[in-house]
Amino acid sequence: MAAQKKTNAVRLLEKMKIAFELLEYEIDEDNLSAEEAAAKTGVAEERTFKTLCCRGDKSGVMMVCVPAGRELDFKALAAASGDKSAALVPLKEVQGLTGYIRGGCSPLGTKKKYPVIIDSSALSFDFITVNAGHRGLLFKLAPADLIKAAEAVPAPVVR
Repeated sequence: MAAQKKTNAVRLLEKMKIAFELLEYEIDEDNLSAEEAAAKTGVAEERTFKTLCCRGDKSGVMMVCVPAGRELDFKALAAASGDKSAALVPLKEVQGLTGYIRGGCSPLGTKKKYPVIIDSSALSFDFITVNAGHRGLLFKLAPADLIKAAEAVPAPVVR
């Protein structure tokens, strides 16, 4: 890999001395999906987690990590976050809230610290990938390390 990209998320893991590998891939502006990231890195979709910026009616903004190819179950998310309802944050608000752009959203290193919920399927793997705060850049790390770094709560949140 050429010059190491130093995103806030990368700095955070380095500071915490958490082991990770960075996977870089060529992005396609027309397809910024986690499924595309999985295909380009050769990492199975169920191990490739996308980060969604959501908002609960009581808890407010939260970051939610779900596997590629799966759909977020908003009822399950609301239950896991102690909310009556939850929804995606409109795309136009995401960068202002997190500091990240679509396709480059990480659960780590956001402008302000938000609660993180990760689908509990992550726990069945020795490693998963999740965005490292830049389009075309993924962390490859142990789910337990991501949970520790993000103070994430594992919960079944996909349908």
